Amino acid sequence: MNDLLDSLIEIIRRTSAEIPDDVQRSILAALEAEKKGSIAESAMKIIERNIALAKQKSQPICQDTGSVLFYVATPVGFDQITFEETAKQAVRKATLLGYLRQNSVNSLTGANDGTNVGPGAPSMHFHQHREPHVEVRLILKGGGCENVGAQYSLPNEKLKANRDLPGCRKVILDAVLQAQGKGCGPGILGVCIGGDRATGYELSKHQFLRLLDDHNPQPELEALEQDILQTANQLGIGPMGFGGKTTLLGVKIGAANRVPASFFVSVSYMCWAFRRQGVRLGPEAEIAEWLY
Repeated sequence: MNDLLDSLIEIIRRTSAEIPDDVQRSILAALEAEKKGSIAESAMKIIERNIALAKQKSQPICQDTGSVLFYVATPVGFDQITFEETAKQAVRKATLLGYLRQNSVNSLTGANDGTNVGPGAPSMHFHQHREPHVEVRLILKGGGCENVGAQYSLPNEKLKANRDLPGCRKVILDAVLQAQGKGCGPGILGVCIGGDRATGYELSKHQFLRLLDDHNPQPELEALEQDILQTANQLGIGPMGFGGKTTLLGVKIGAANRVPASFFVSVSYMCWAFRRQGVRLGPEAEIAEWLY
């Protein structure tokens, strides 16, 4: 398992220190769009320099390296137990090397053992696919952006939001308004329409595995994504809440079945430091291909 351990440590290092290409393109476009000499432009320039310096020095982009979320696609019969054990070992080693900050604490005592490993940490999500190889995707999600996530139950009388796509639009935009630049904007939204309270939030985070410049295969959701992105960027909240044209870098929406009694809309918020990476592993667990 040494090859797997080395591969997982490298995935963690790169995810922590390097922004994916699709996010980098979006940030550069946002910098170009902001008014020259504005506070918003200055904020985006600082973000750009932060990204370049982290990559150059191979150090974390943010002091909060966040929750460690693994999404692993495996062939039938793959040993998930050994993989999880190795992933925990990789998290410990990556923390020791400084790729991850020591920021996972015991929820009952507040104690920090310095390993980033404990109940529920790292978070492992496995699913099988009919392919011969293993794909590993990793998200590092900071606490600041996690704090401004939101979940709505429709109908919402206060927002006059009914159980339909216009109602979903109202509550998603309300989540952006409530964040007001908190969570280190400009941000990216991952949204799930439907599901229950737990699966709704889980599936909303799955949306972060998509490329920022992809297109939703469901036309009505594609239209809603573009509408919310354009509308949010006209609100004047801007980078870090300083005003400007870039409140969001992307919006990704999925839908899940629900029971008739419930209609939840779950909104996960990701900061500009969108730390997401993925690989396809080769036969010896070496990194054969980077997915982002």
